[in-house]
Amino acid sequence: MPPPAAQIFGNLSVWASFPAFVLYYLFYSSFEFNDPEGRVTDTTTFLNEYDFIVIGAGSTGAVVANRLTEVDDWKVLLLEAGGDETIVSDVPGLAHHLQRTNIDWSYKTVPQSGACLAFNDNRCIWPRGKVLGGSSVLNYMVYARGNKNDYDQWALDNPGWSYDDVLPYFIKSEDNRNPYIAANKKYHGTGGYLTVQEPEYKTPLVTAFIQGGVEMGYENRDCNAEKQTGFMIPQATSRRGARCSTAKAFLRPIRKRPNLSISMRSLAHRIVIDPATKRATAARFEKGGKIYQVKAKKEIIVSAGTVNSPQLLMLSGIGHADHLGSFGIPLMADLPVGDNLQDHIALGGMVFRMDQPFGVTEARYYSIPVILNYTINAAGPLTSLGGTEGVAWIKTKYAPEGDWPDIQYHFVSATPASESGLFFRYNTGVRDDIWNAYYQPLVNTDMWQLIPTLLRPLSRGTIRLASNDPHAAPVIDPKYFTDDAGMDLKTLIEGTKFALALSKTEAFRQVGSKFYDKIFPGCENFTPWTDDYWGCFIRHYSTAIYHMAGTCKMGSDPATAVVDSKLKVHGIGGLRVADCSIMPNVVSGNTNVPAIMIGEKVSDMIKALWLI
Repeated sequence: MPPPAAQIFGNLSVWASFPAFVLYYLFYSSFEFNDPEGRVTDTTTFLNEYDFIVIGAGSTGAVVANRLTEVDDWKVLLLEAGGDETIVSDVPGLAHHLQRTNIDWSYKTVPQSGACLAFNDNRCIWPRGKVLGGSSVLNYMVYARGNKNDYDQWALDNPGWSYDDVLPYFIKSEDNRNPYIAANKKYHGTGGYLTVQEPEYKTPLVTAFIQGGVEMGYENRDCNAEKQTGFMIPQATSRRGARCSTAKAFLRPIRKRPNLSISMRSLAHRIVIDPATKRATAARFEKGGKIYQVKAKKEIIVSAGTVNSPQLLMLSGIGHADHLGSFGIPLMADLPVGDNLQDHIALGGMVFRMDQPFGVTEARYYSIPVILNYTINAAGPLTSLGGTEGVAWIKTKYAPEGDWPDIQYHFVSATPASESGLFFRYNTGVRDDIWNAYYQPLVNTDMWQLIPTLLRPLSRGTIRLASNDPHAAPVIDPKYFTDDAGMDLKTLIEGTKFALALSKTEAFRQVGSKFYDKIFPGCENFTPWTDDYWGCFIRHYSTAIYHMAGTCKMGSDPATAVVDSKLKVHGIGGLRVADCSIMPNVVSGNTNVPAIMIGEKVSDMIKALWLI
């Protein structure tokens, strides 16, 4: 019998207008029957001691658990606060349905003074995966590694993290199934755990996108190879038409290893640190209403993500002394935990209309024939990456010399008004007055959008505790567009103007594309299409692309960094952090695959230390 529908769909009221239960049973029977690797078994009893405890089974933690249990003598406990993946999360085309469900931490930022103004209380939604596989279960599955210069910059203060150092770890994980990509063996691999391939479904719009890029002077290229600047059909973490999360890629194939214990719905309360030796000795966590404390013989690896990793460290006594003291938390290490928060902020509401039937609409995506085609053949619109059909990296006038673009685009054959706007509207929290004035007239019409994304923000935010209760969400303040020189906003304005120019190329004219030129609510006092107008639009419809990073920064100086180049927490023995929180600067692209790379690399570091 399938799991309860509420467990699969989260908020059932959001699904009211769709054939949800048809979807539910068809998806369940299809994927459970066709998946050759069954679901993992949840651990309910625990040893007193494991060699390693990994906290967080997301994009990095799942990899670490896999690689450490390759050593037969090492017993590993993997803790995950959420449950297993759902049937809906398997379906690439339903990626936008997963936010604010029971597999999402459903975080929000604090109110922003100069961003997120179109959303309720000026707060941006921050989805984070609370599920086996973490945010690799919620994301839009784009396989992107970032730029060579990102890693070379990291290596200036962190030996061993240059591009040449990390490239083998990208290749190690990869099982690329597109022959024309996989043939470039200098940059790509086959046979790894992570399946990578182009989405099966493409509309003619993506041809316009690629050709439009050529008209603008950019090549159609593999942006994960020698050069990044250019346009491409995205590579995706997908397999057999379904999402390939890190749970599917790295955990299901090894679920029967006797030295691996996976405990779901297990909320870490704190890491137990011996105050005399300053060594992490155990993990304290909650499962089924009971509190457990389990020892780690060798190390504890925190892979809870950019929001939850700093929260857990602070609850454990690692962080700013004055901040921890305000909650009565005994200090174990005075480190800048929760500082250096970065995110790829974007303009998400820029809409283009067209006179061709190529966009995402309710009738096109949620009809029974489309569902049956997907269920039987793993084909059709539901294999698309939530409507994301193209990606590009371009350089504005502010970008440095060479191949180091400062703007990324996600080209999407959907908009906030697609499928009646029900999911997009709910997921983003857009204000009713703005929805009614700007997007409601567009409901269920053919549209597309190009989302310009700032790749290297200068603004820095913070994660802080709201209380010493591990159940309480932390305080998230990204401080969008607060850099002193205003370069974040200026760069994104240039990216927005490029998007408008791209939409006017001959390639897009051939599909009848036209910019939706209604003035955005709140920006009426600015002259349309000027820099000031675009700045207003961006400040209103500021979209978090969910590439949060940097809150447990890697670096050599404990005054400015939390972990060293081996990802060991400064001043605390037996404790590492491994996830996107360690990034000194966020990479110039999507962060899921770099998080997987971090898992591969830290696993080798751990083996090098203990396999003597």
